[in-house]
Amino acid sequence: MGLHDHYVASLKGTILRSLEEAKIIDISHSVRPFDIAEAAYHVRSCFQDLPKGTVHVIGVDSEPIINFGGSDGSFPAIMLYEGQYFVSCDNGFFGAFLGENRPESFWRMEDILSNEKLFTFPTKNVLLPAAIRILNNEDPSTFAVASKSYKSALTPTAITETNLIKGYVIHIDNYGNAITNIDRSLFTQFGEGAPFVVYFKKKDYYIDVISEAYNEVPQGEKVAIFNANNLLEIAINRGANGSTGGAEQLFGLRVNDMIRVEFTPKGSRTTIESLF
Repeated sequence: MGLHDHYVASLKGTILRSLEEAKIIDISHSVRPFDIAEAAYHVRSCFQDLPKGTVHVIGVDSEPIINFGGSDGSFPAIMLYEGQYFVSCDNGFFGAFLGENRPESFWRMEDILSNEKLFTFPTKNVLLPAAIRILNNEDPSTFAVASKSYKSALTPTAITETNLIKGYVIHIDNYGNAITNIDRSLFTQFGEGAPFVVYFKKKDYYIDVISEAYNEVPQGEKVAIFNANNLLEIAINRGANGSTGGAEQLFGLRVNDMIRVEFTPKGSRTTIESLF
């Protein structure tokens, strides 16, 4: 919703009017409009840092849809996962957030769809009231219907081939760092110490070492690390200084750009150039 308008203040005021003692954490108000995959990325990246019983409200593409395209619609819903609650419209967020995992419980708020007047500000009028009821220790089963199915937004996944990982940039952070969907566990499947090259955009842009920290390379140099969420990240050490804008501007990296990691058996290549 951004911070330019009054929307965030209205949401927080609604919570505090019902629960003065509520503790409100802002994950992000800068998700691209209707970008469910980006919303899932942000929440998935930090939810484990929050305490059990936290209730997350995902106000991205939050307007319910009734009987679109012959489907059963896009219902407001509640998910319980790892002791935390997630309240969102079932627009693909839940599946994108979970990936291969499964929720502990899932409910749909079907009766709310009969009152379309609530849809003008659904995050405030539909999702927040449900979150407040949960915080007041109401069991979701008393006002929502248990369900086993939920939608999943289309999100790119990293794939492996012989000696190769093909991944994608899934997020550009505030420093211009390009975060990919290549997980450390996928990378290590090819063996510890196997020579590799990470390359992107064009042949001249490559990295052949994973650093433990940005400052392992000189200021202004490209660097690849596994970040706090164990995702491969391509960056420029101290590159976001107002002139270069980090890897995003220097390399022209964008969300959905492909990143290739090519592994080579030891001794089979003698130069970097021969890896391409």
